[in-house]
Amino acid sequence: MKYYFLLIACVLGRLTLQAQENLIINTEGRNSVSLNGTWSYIIDPYDTGFYDYRFNERSEDDLGAYWNKPVLKKKTDWTEHGYNDTYTLEVPGDWNSQDPIFTYYEGAVWYQRTFDKPAIAANEQVYLYFGAVNYEAHVYLNGKKLGMHKGGFTPFNFKIPADLLQDTDNYLVVRVDNRRHKDEVPTVNTDWCNYGGITRDVKLLVMPEYFIKQYHIQLDQQQDIVKAKKKKRFQVSGWVKLNEVMASGKVHVEIPELKVDKEFEVTGDSVKIAFEVKKMQLWDTETPKLYNVSLAVNDEKAITDKIGFRKIEVEGDKILLNGDEVFLRGICIHEEIPQDARRATSKKDAEQIFGYVKDLHANMVRLAHYPHNEYMPRTADSLGILVWTEIPVYWTIDFENDEVLEKATNQLEEMVARDRNRASVIIWSVGNETPRSDARNTFMSTLAKRAKKLDDSRLISAALEVHYNAGTNFVDDPLGAYTDIVSLNEYLGWYGGLPDACRTANWETKYNKPFFISETGAGAKGGFHDEKEMRFSEEYQKWYYEEQIQMFKTRFPENYKGLAPWILIDFRSPKRNNPVYQEGFNRKGLIDENGNKKLAFYELQKYYKEIEEKEKASKK
Repeated sequence: MKYYFLLIACVLGRLTLQAQENLIINTEGRNSVSLNGTWSYIIDPYDTGFYDYRFNERSEDDLGAYWNKPVLKKKTDWTEHGYNDTYTLEVPGDWNSQDPIFTYYEGAVWYQRTFDKPAIAANEQVYLYFGAVNYEAHVYLNGKKLGMHKGGFTPFNFKIPADLLQDTDNYLVVRVDNRRHKDEVPTVNTDWCNYGGITRDVKLLVMPEYFIKQYHIQLDQQQDIVKAKKKKRFQVSGWVKLNEVMASGKVHVEIPELKVDKEFEVTGDSVKIAFEVKKMQLWDTETPKLYNVSLAVNDEKAITDKIGFRKIEVEGDKILLNGDEVFLRGICIHEEIPQDARRATSKKDAEQIFGYVKDLHANMVRLAHYPHNEYMPRTADSLGILVWTEIPVYWTIDFENDEVLEKATNQLEEMVARDRNRASVIIWSVGNETPRSDARNTFMSTLAKRAKKLDDSRLISAALEVHYNAGTNFVDDPLGAYTDIVSLNEYLGWYGGLPDACRTANWETKYNKPFFISETGAGAKGGFHDEKEMRFSEEYQKWYYEEQIQMFKTRFPENYKGLAPWILIDFRSPKRNNPVYQEGFNRKGLIDENGNKKLAFYELQKYYKEIEEKEKASKK
């Protein structure tokens, strides 16, 4: 029996890796058909649709399997499952916010809908694409399994066999399971709501026989950006990856506004590209210039993308954007819409969240603690907001388990693949608040090195551990040797003492690298007012930020180069159960769940405006 389960694990692992290797990026620029909308569902807490009464996975043609369509031809026929319009969920979306029965539900839910075959030419093929499904997805079409995927925040796709696709009434079923497990990423213990469901866009991609699957186009990282700016001559480099090996062919790259029109010979399934561009306007926070870039293989229709060109790097203890020092005026964000207590899913949602960010006078966001939907970095691209994005290697991951490392690596690779052409994304983070041990150090450093190998055009970071004591708070986490910036979470005045403890705190770091506060904050119930010593009052949270900001100004080391307080908006968390002040919400937001700004919002806003005005004055 042990070997049977090992075999199953290997098969599932291959299915997951297959989805990763075949990931198609920039689906916005492709010929696609949306499958968003109303889906039927079956809630299945006992996994009846997946396992038989002996708890073995059902065979593919088992009529009791929930991926098969019940067929009743006579009165004596029977079935114990079915889909209809009585039970429906909207896709994309989490199930928790759509019906009270799902509020804290963790388990299996089966989604079902039908679709007609899209118009395709003789040499075209169809892929089924999911922006994300939390957490484990098994996908079936017309009774056949297309594959499975693990990871609640990264995209995946499957090629639909041509002989499986019917002209009409294609029967699509997805088993979604959001249960937490010790050997998954994230693990069982998190401080956010485990929203289940098909939480991001679903679409059919109609693709030619040969097409560009992935690509990376950016400024060449080896060039001296200061000299390039003076000469107004920039080197662009990257690569293009095809879906299949070609005996010979050409990849065409065009940037009309820059008069770039280049062809590159390709043999195999990939090609490196490099060319010079004159008079390019670099992307930055004040002028987030995006260029229309089109790519095509042979005579196929080009795909287009909006790409900004910039260089982010660290020089000693400075963070440089296009050769100029930048201070990160950040804020942390969960992928949640406050007034609906739901996952953010759309461009409109992204615009609402970034509206708050701009109002705060922030120039950077930390997307916690997982990759957010693709509308977030794309909106950040258009607004000039810098982005830290991370994988959910959080707290007590099983660091001694090689399979867990493989799962984390897979999510890292899917995150990088999707967002590597977003100018706004400047930091890949490999985790948050992971406790020190030899196994942890090996696990996390492996991820950091893998991230750097995948993409050397961005910084690598993680929220590190700190040695707190009565004298000096010292940052010497061994993981800091592998990161480009020293990032740490501190809550001095909330979890340790009162806010005025900031007046005597000292901070030092082992590393000559930029020092960044990746979290700090205090809880406050929106609309609750009292004396500043009263916990959970808006006055206490305001006091906390006053003392913190003064500490930043007077007691932080010279390599202090930014912060991202916790957090922009109150968010749901089943860990937070104070019946008066929390009620299932983490209340550290500067904005409450109804969209109302708390007093502390204006304290941080004032601090950021001061920094922004000084930066503008120094450039005059």
